[in-house]
Amino acid sequence: MSDANTSNNSRRRVGFVILGAVVLLAALAYGAYWFLDARFYETTDDAYVSGNIVAVTSRENGTVMALHADNTQTVKRGQLLMELDPTVANVNLSAAEANLARAVRTVNGEFSHAQGSNAQLAQAEVALSLARTDYQRRQSAAADGAVSGEELAHARDNVQAAQAAAAAAKSGHDQTLSQIAGTDVANNPDVLSAEAALRSAAIAQVHMRIVAPVDGVIAQRTVQLGQQVAAGTPLLAVVSLSDVWVDANFKEVQLQDMRIGQPVTITADIYGGKVTYHGHVEGLGAGSGSAFALLPPQNASGNWIKIVQRVPVRIALDPQELAQHPLRVGLSVSTSVSVADTSGSLVTSRVGLAETRADLGDDGNAHADVIIARILAQNGAAQTSQAARSK
Repeated sequence: MSDANTSNNSRRRVGFVILGAVVLLAALAYGAYWFLDARFYETTDDAYVSGNIVAVTSRENGTVMALHADNTQTVKRGQLLMELDPTVANVNLSAAEANLARAVRTVNGEFSHAQGSNAQLAQAEVALSLARTDYQRRQSAAADGAVSGEELAHARDNVQAAQAAAAAAKSGHDQTLSQIAGTDVANNPDVLSAEAALRSAAIAQVHMRIVAPVDGVIAQRTVQLGQQVAAGTPLLAVVSLSDVWVDANFKEVQLQDMRIGQPVTITADIYGGKVTYHGHVEGLGAGSGSAFALLPPQNASGNWIKIVQRVPVRIALDPQELAQHPLRVGLSVSTSVSVADTSGSLVTSRVGLAETRADLGDDGNAHADVIIARILAQNGAAQTSQAARSK
């Protein structure tokens, strides 16, 4: 038995020695890995896909008449999404057209009245000149006794009456000119005001057709056929899956060596480890997540417990990899940032954004220009304006 116990103890010691050697080798291997490689990476799985969720809203009051897109469908920039009932907009546009035509005719009348008042002024000035000539002639005759004093007084009264008539004619002519001075029919304030009202009606008519502002996928469609919507009502959203990024929330102790432009590898839960994305650090948030929370912490009141904060880091993705394996907004991902190269900037130097202009469809101005030109031509604005310029 003693020999058996001795043998067992010997094997046990050998086993412990081997186990200790394995643990030591593992520790050395991990230490070497951490010193040579792992310490140059910062990782987190508190990261999610983000993107622009473009809200599509109604810019006018109206009733939904037709829907041309639904949730999960891909749409192109400028594609028709829905139509609102244009009946009221059409009526308002017709009323604006009639109002513009009326304004043009009214201003045409003012120009004609100005021509008439100018003729009346010329007639009054001629009458005044004749009265003065007659009075001067009678003054000469009265000196020779050929004209009585009463007749001379009548001639003087005629001059005063002609002067009053000429003054009245000039005042009326000046008042008429004040309505059209410095303008022609097309540039008259009343006509311009009517044109502005017509443009507003034309724009409202165009707003009855709602188009996709960007390329993307339809999401959150809440509007239904026949629904009465008010201006500003959210109808649906378009998510551009070709322009998404990752918001990774790193602990503040992980940001010491993090710089703009450092390479990042990303794996998404939706694809597991089969797909690896490559990106780079695009920017670090301006504050921790708690600083922008709905109820920010009040650390200066009551007892205080230190909590490690997290700062959102934006990571740009490779567009070609996104095209091959699309990501959805809100998906969970794991990120690993290589912080070996610390030559980059701590704060992004990029000013402004990339092109994010949305396509809102036809603004209605071109259509309004055609209508305005037609109404001006039909109501003689061009001829009157030319006559006014020549005068």
